[in-house]
This record gives sequence, structure tokens and C-alpha cells, in this order.
Amino acid sequence: MTHKTSKVFNVIGACQPDIHYMVNLAPKLKEIKIMIDNGYYFTINKARQYGKTTTLRALSKYLRNDYTVASLDFQQLSTSDLESESAFVHAMARELTRRVQFLDDIPDDTRHRLLQLSSWNPYRARLADIFDCFRGWCDHSPRPVVLIIDEVDTAADNQVFLDFLAQLRAAYLDRDITPAFQSVILASVYDIRNIQRKLRPDEQHKANSPWNIAARFRVDMSFSPEEIAGMLADYEADYHTEMDIPKMAQGIYSLTSGYPYLVSSLCRYLDEEIPGTKSFPDRAHAWTKDGLIEAEKLLVAENNTLFQSLTGKLTDYPQLRFVLYQLLFTGRPIPYVPQNPYIDAAQMFGFIKNDNGTAVISNRIFESVLYNLFISEEFSTNKLYDAGVMDRNQFITGGQLNVRRILEKFIETFDYLYGDADETFLEDAGRRYFLLFLKPIINGVGSSYVEPETRNRERMDLVIAYRGQQFIIELKIWRGNTYNERGEQQLSDYLDYFHLKKGYMLSFNFNKKKTVGIKEVILGDKLLIEAVV
Repeated sequence: MTHKTSKVFNVIGACQPDIHYMVNLAPKLKEIKIMIDNGYYFTINKARQYGKTTTLRALSKYLRNDYTVASLDFQQLSTSDLESESAFVHAMARELTRRVQFLDDIPDDTRHRLLQLSSWNPYRARLADIFDCFRGWCDHSPRPVVLIIDEVDTAADNQVFLDFLAQLRAAYLDRDITPAFQSVILASVYDIRNIQRKLRPDEQHKANSPWNIAARFRVDMSFSPEEIAGMLADYEADYHTEMDIPKMAQGIYSLTSGYPYLVSSLCRYLDEEIPGTKSFPDRAHAWTKDGLIEAEKLLVAENNTLFQSLTGKLTDYPQLRFVLYQLLFTGRPIPYVPQNPYIDAAQMFGFIKNDNGTAVISNRIFESVLYNLFISEEFSTNKLYDAGVMDRNQFITGGQLNVRRILEKFIETFDYLYGDADETFLEDAGRRYFLLFLKPIINGVGSSYVEPETRNRERMDLVIAYRGQQFIIELKIWRGNTYNERGEQQLSDYLDYFHLKKGYMLSFNFNKKKTVGIKEVILGDKLLIEAVV
């Protein structure tokens, strides 16, 4: 009999430990508390749905034995609350009054002052008034006061908010003389440290950021495989699926790189959507390697708010689109230089991460979403895609994928369409065109991804999952027989990793004397199907 539980994997809003399966946040909270103990003011900048609000709410509870915590959410402010200095002060006092009414260690004078400011005619209030209130609060509070403000992006481009940051900065610099907050924490997507303040409201020239006193936040908010495993152990105690917890946790991590929303989304599919389907009749069948492949396919096909937010940024930042395109299709290494505004933007929005000084796509889920987006933009105009659509039935034999036939047909179609094209064009476009040809063939049933470790200017390995089987295709630029033999050995080693005996190689050869076609190569106990176009 299935054990009944009210807990679920949450993908909407902040997580609560009594009703949601969660990773253990205590180690991260301990690291953040050390920064607070040291009196740091800092900003938590993470991409959308990265667990900022969940972490801040847990932090407020974690700190309550040592600190008085005033926690605000700027999403509660309306447009009119940001129209003037007095309106902003009125709104801040109103929200603080509402939040501190449940705290028992707020000085009476502070409660009275906040209530007074929140009920004043907003045209009379000034920032100086609320900072006078803050100084009195910090002076008479029995415990140090910590101010936490979530969703500060709401006000990030507002001059009144920048003036508010400047006042916080001044209080920080004078705190050896005047009582001030022990710590101030701002949470946002955009890096508030880089926001600059106008000298006057009507001019373009700006002064340095008013938040340049912020310490760097170095706490890793992604979930490690061990943290994911701890969450799965809680789930397993409820449902007894007999899943291999370490392997399942590592599998989820390999797809998400620990991005909290993506971790929870995959788990939600495995718990709620996949069990009861034809291939996965119950949870025990769902929490497997094949179930995870199915969950990945379903998640990538979603049009959720996170993916919409990410892809929307490509319209707002055209150069960002170019950077990501280069990373995905050409294999050109791009140095991770945070001073480059497009690299900085790509990291801030969650598209990329720093891998030993090189920019790489953050995780396999985002990579698949971006591949699908870029390829879909060519659906209506590219004849290779049309060929894949028209001929797709010939590539399925007994319900399974015939990869050799896919390569044969691709060679035939590609050579007909682009046999005389410029070499430089083909180097950049060849691999993209194979993905474009493949997409309609596996769409709806299978999925594919590129192994990031193999993506470079000369080579990348494509992994296709289709009805429980996996196929490895090495896509590479022909650089001569010696390089080709080295590629064969690399592919053989890679097949060992996947416990496969057959692999495929597609070479783009620009030698005019090339021999187009397919041959078989036996290498040890492996059969390699090599195609040259």
C-alpha cells in the first residue's frame, strides 16, 4: 500500500519544508550567516527561479535566535509607491509595519515611528525620516538588526531607490559612529552593485554605484548531487520506489547542473506526470534512467515562464544571441571575461557559467532549449528540415531508429543542396544542418544533446536517446587521416563510457577529391559507421 504524504516537488513560488520536498539548506545558511556575523552588506544575484526567495525565507528563521530580521519584498510596492521620495518612504514604513507586527523584540518607539511614517501624508515624508527611524531601531534593539529586501529588480531603475541605496551606503560607512543595521541583504537578478546613480535626475552622466560597499556573495546556491540525493532519500522514505538514489541524483545533476527550478521540475515529472503512463506504470518504473530521459524530454518541451524569460532576453540583447550561437554550433572557445558586457549578461541571466576561464552553457536543459529555439527559426526556410520531415518514416525500423539510414540520407541531401557551397560557410553551418535534419525525425519520441566536454571547433559528440536506446554520433571537420584515426579512438573510448559497441561518425570534408559515402570500421570490439560528406 502506497504511503500517503502531502509533500510535493514545488516549482511555483517559495518552498516550505512542511509541504515540499527540499534539499537541506542548512550548510548554505551557515555560510550566509558568517557573512552577516562579519557585518557585510551584500547582494544575492541569481537568475530567475534560482531559489533566492526560498533561501531568504529560510534564512530569516535561521537567524532569529541571534538577530532581529526585517524582511521585505519589493514586489509588494506599486508603481505609485516609487513615484516620489515621500511615496517611497510611506510605502517602506507601511511594509515594515506589517512585517514587524509579529515580532516581539521591536522597541516601542520604533513601532510608533513606523506607524507614524506609514500613515503620514506621503508628500511630507523624506528618506531622512525613515533613516532616523532605522538609527533609533538599531540603537535600542536588544539584538542586532538585519534588513533583507527581496525582488529589488522591481525598483532597480528608479532614482528614489538609488537614493535609498546611497543612504544605506552612508549609514554603512558611518556605523562606527552611528547605530546601523548589522547587515543588509538585497536579492535580485540584475547586479545592483553595478547600478550607477545620476548626479541630477535630468542628466545622463552618472556617478559611481551607491552600492559599491557590497561584499561579494560567494555561496553556491546550486544543488550538489549529494544535496539532491538527500531530498530523494526523503521522498524514498515516503514511497519506497527502490530507486538507486546516488545514480538518480547524479543523473538529475548532469542535466541541470543543480539549477534549483530544473531539479524540482524533473522530480515533479517523475513523481506526478510519468507514473501511470504506458511505459511507466508506477513510480518504481518512473524513477529510473529511462524515466529521467522521459522527464527531460517533457521539461524541454515546456513553454514555462523560466524558458520564456531566458529566450526573451535574446531579443533584448542581440549580441547575447550571437555569443550563445557561437558556443552551441561553432565550437569556438569563448573566454569568460566578466568585464565583457555580453558575457556578464549571459552569466547574470543564467545562460552560461565559468568553466576554468571558458564560457560554457550552464546546463544540458538550457542547451537543449536553445538548440531547439535556434533550429526552429529555420524550420520554414531550410530544405534539410523539409527532407527530414518528408522522409522520417524510412528512418524507423521496427519502432527503432535506423541511424545508418539517417546518415545516408543526410549525405545525399546535403551534397545535393550544399556540395558547391563556400568552405567557411559549411564549417560553421554543417553541424547545425545535421541537427536541423535530425530534429523532425526524432521529434516527439526521442531527444538529443551534445556532450559539452567534446564540443570544440573540430569535434562534438551528439547523444541521441530514442525508445530506451542511445546512439553516439561524432560530428567533426575532416583534418586528414591521422586526425581521423585519433577521432575513431576517441569515439571508441566514449562508447565504453556508455557501454555501447556501435558508434557513428559524420565528417565534413572540404577536400575536392574527397570520397562521399559510408564505410564500416572495426576497432577492437567496436563497430564504427563512418560517413563523409
